[in-house]
Amino acid sequence: MNRRHTLYWMLAAIAAALIAGGIAGEIVRQRATTAFSASVEADARLRQSLLESEIARFRLLPQTLADDRDVIAAASGEAGADRRLNAKLEAFATQIGASAIYLVGDDGFAISASNWRRSDSFVGRDYRFRRYYRDARRHGDGAQFALGTVSHRAGLYLARKAAGDCVIVIKLDFDRIEAQWRTAGGETFVTNRDGVILVASRANWRFAMTRPIDPARQKAIAGDIGIPGLTAAPYGTDGDGFLRIPGRRARLLLATSPPNRDQWRVNLALPIRVAVTTPMRSAQAVAATLALVAVCALWWLAQQSRRRRERTALLEAAVTERTAELRREMEERAALEQRAALLREELRLANRLATLGQVTASVAHETAQPVAAIRNYASSAGQLLDLGAAADVRENLTAIDRLAERIGVITAQLRGFARKSSGGESAVPLAEVLDGAHLLLKERLAALSFETPEIPADLKVRGDKVRLEQILVNLLQNATEALAGRPDPRITLTLAVDGGILRLTAADNGPGIAPEIADRLFTPFATSRAEGLGLGLVIAQDIAQEFGGTLRLVPGETGAAFELRLRLA
Repeated sequence: MNRRHTLYWMLAAIAAALIAGGIAGEIVRQRATTAFSASVEADARLRQSLLESEIARFRLLPQTLADDRDVIAAASGEAGADRRLNAKLEAFATQIGASAIYLVGDDGFAISASNWRRSDSFVGRDYRFRRYYRDARRHGDGAQFALGTVSHRAGLYLARKAAGDCVIVIKLDFDRIEAQWRTAGGETFVTNRDGVILVASRANWRFAMTRPIDPARQKAIAGDIGIPGLTAAPYGTDGDGFLRIPGRRARLLLATSPPNRDQWRVNLALPIRVAVTTPMRSAQAVAATLALVAVCALWWLAQQSRRRRERTALLEAAVTERTAELRREMEERAALEQRAALLREELRLANRLATLGQVTASVAHETAQPVAAIRNYASSAGQLLDLGAAADVRENLTAIDRLAERIGVITAQLRGFARKSSGGESAVPLAEVLDGAHLLLKERLAALSFETPEIPADLKVRGDKVRLEQILVNLLQNATEALAGRPDPRITLTLAVDGGILRLTAADNGPGIAPEIADRLFTPFATSRAEGLGLGLVIAQDIAQEFGGTLRLVPGETGAAFELRLRLA
């Protein structure tokens, strides 16, 4: 009986130990799986933060380059500007690690590129079929993940509208980030809003679907990326949600980050490092051994969790620091742009005031004659009044009114030209702009042959009346100075309308522009006159570009010829 009870107690102890060990093992497994899942999710969020930081760094570059002086010069067709821009883009791409940087003209063909030295250079290639080019022209900026038609390498294209409806483009590839993901371990891949893999630590996973997609939508996505078609999912799923990769026995736990501004998600799949405890087959295992194993497993998981938290803290600190740097850079750039805009407007005003000093003699001569006539009419009106000739007195007063109105128009135009512009943009009649410039330079233009086309009263352009007058005053005044001493001085204005663009050409029969000045004509302080500052044409070109137009030197039959392009209203 005692032996039987002892045997029963031994069996009961063994059963209890097995039950306790099974419960303890299940608790350990559940806790370990939960901790491991949390760490995988944290790691996925960190990898997304690093990816976003890399994209954000490159996203600022097109905006910066859009205002670059060489980009503006190349976009306006300035001679030699495309070669200078090639060298600048090449050095810039090497410095920042960009795959390619290039400028696409308003006709859709590349003007300059960082890879201009290579046989497969982008220069001269047609990019009208690219969505990022159309979006940048239409909305100001664009982005597209696509396969390169020349390099056959996938990347993210970031585009920004530049001067003259041109587009500056930067291509960002993810080779370095994918290599870092492979080194870190696990399977990392980025999916778009449709669940298509774009970037992955495994190259053969790119452009695979992670969920079913309608065939018509599949075709649209493949066409946008530039590939023949999408491939099936590279992995399968168990009933409990774990991933299985063909050819591998281990199951993987998947964590997905929230979507970013482009609806991209970073997915991280890591092998499960926690073994699921199976029913114990040996009756000799005791609860103490199971407890020890459980304690050891928990301690190991705690150490792993602690080290992962340390790595997480370091990565979060790095992301925070980089984000703060980017924010400071953006704030500094915004302040500089605001200051630059203020300085440009002040420079334009200074140019107009300097021009007023030169046209003062013309205005004084123009008003001297009406003033003298007014005095004569007033004197004769007094005599006629004494004679009782009321009708003649009324005629004299009418003539005085007309002359006073003429003086008022001249002085009002002078005051308007001297004030600061409104800074806005509206529909401006071209005839009024030309009349205003002619009124300010009437004395100088009277000394030569000034030929102008017939301008319809309803022909309007986009801009500001005062600033557009400033362009014409600069061009006409330069022409009159170049014609000084010529036996037959002549200035000819010609007008042409091409689609939604107006082309106004001012040509003279003077000595023309010297070759050493022509290449840098629109560079500040470049002038061939001893008394000139070399700022008039620079300011005029800046005003034209502000209203979506251009100003450039064009070949002429004799002398110099400048073509001003403006958008029709």
